[in-house]
Amino acid sequence: MNQVKQYLSYAFGAFGHDAFYATLNTYFPIFVTSVLFTSGANSKQMIGVVSAVLVIIRLIEIAFDPMIGGVVDNTRTRWGKFKPWLLGGGLISALALITIFTPLGGLADHSDMGYIIAFVIVFVILDIFYSFKDIALWSMLPALSVDSNTRTKFGTIARFGSTIGAQGTAIVVMPLVVFFSAKFSGATGGAQTRAGWLGFAVVIGLISFLGACTAAFGTREQKNLIRENTEKTRLRDVFKAIGENDQLMWLALSYFLFAFGYVVTNSLLIYYFRYVVGKASAYSGVGIITTLLGIVSVILFPFIVQVIKRRGVYIGGIVMMLVGYVLFLFAGTNVPLVLVAVAIYFFPYPMIFLAALMTITDSVEYGQWKNGTRNESVTLSVRPLIDKLAGAFANGVVMVAALQSGMTGNAKPSDISTSGLLQFKMFMFYIPIILLIISAFVYFKKISLSEKRHAEIVNDLEKKLRAEKAAGQSIGDED
Repeated sequence: MNQVKQYLSYAFGAFGHDAFYATLNTYFPIFVTSVLFTSGANSKQMIGVVSAVLVIIRLIEIAFDPMIGGVVDNTRTRWGKFKPWLLGGGLISALALITIFTPLGGLADHSDMGYIIAFVIVFVILDIFYSFKDIALWSMLPALSVDSNTRTKFGTIARFGSTIGAQGTAIVVMPLVVFFSAKFSGATGGAQTRAGWLGFAVVIGLISFLGACTAAFGTREQKNLIRENTEKTRLRDVFKAIGENDQLMWLALSYFLFAFGYVVTNSLLIYYFRYVVGKASAYSGVGIITTLLGIVSVILFPFIVQVIKRRGVYIGGIVMMLVGYVLFLFAGTNVPLVLVAVAIYFFPYPMIFLAALMTITDSVEYGQWKNGTRNESVTLSVRPLIDKLAGAFANGVVMVAALQSGMTGNAKPSDISTSGLLQFKMFMFYIPIILLIISAFVYFKKISLSEKRHAEIVNDLEKKLRAEKAAGQSIGDED
């Protein structure tokens, strides 16, 4: 299969996937707090309950994502082990996403308990099938090549697509919501309605599913001696495979702290523009800036990583993000200065993600070298698990921040008290700053799986497996 076609297909799959992720983790909470529960006597209570449900479901899922990785690893079909889950998971999760952007048949207005029950059912279905799709998509990476340089190319082009998907969503979300609000509800003056948000969700759901189809039909698993040395993973051994991989575990801790802090700040940005700056329309500028910078950042990654390696990218990127936080604190309501802070804060993010992804991917061979078994999807399931877990905690933090700060419904910037603004800054800036500092420290102290070390491990594995294969053939000839 043409290599360029594979790169582009994988990139479009990541594009649709991250548009879905951004919609679920950044914009669904806004839908809940802005138009779903705004006027009822129990509106604030319902926002709190939905927030708690999101966090609880994601916490429970911690135990299931590695199992889902085990199921994907054990899948044997003529289409490979990833494609069935990409297609099935992509379709069902897209339909479920559209469903949660509705009042669930009017239950949100007439039956609080009925809505919660229905929401739990739909969201669990969404979460399960999104997990299958998520793990299948990203655990394809070690199956596409065992060479670190080729993996970096696949990872870079995939991150290129996912950056455009996630940040591009920030550009189109408000225009689409306003357009569909006017189209289906007759809203004027930029007002947002439930129908407007539903229209937006339909567009994202369709893009997500088309991306899954493209990745499924446009890529091919590589066959080689190292990948052939794979046995079926028993479910009881799934957590053992993760727990015994020390580099994977330390990276998981560092990346969780990083992702949690980033998602909280990123999710609260739209509140910052609406309730602090007082110019919600200026938020589209965030999408434009982050999309352009994301493209540049991803393009530069292969060149920068050659010079300062993954360790330099990860830790140096976090330092740059901290500079962005400092600028945020001085920007106040100055829109141009806020956008400059956004630019400095966001620019290294795609590179840090790629550095983490490449380290996790290389830990597949590290685990195989250390423990004697190869677990592609189980190992790669850790990264989606962390992102979803960070997103769940962030959803909870965002909704709590909105409630505590008074940033709900039709509140105006003048309605936000000094105390509310201080609490908001604590959630958006101070807590994430602490998380990022700890993340960089853990990576610096505990991660030793460099590009050079991975190449040595692959070489050792190939020699060992060739020797074992030759010994087996020799015994067979003697018999």
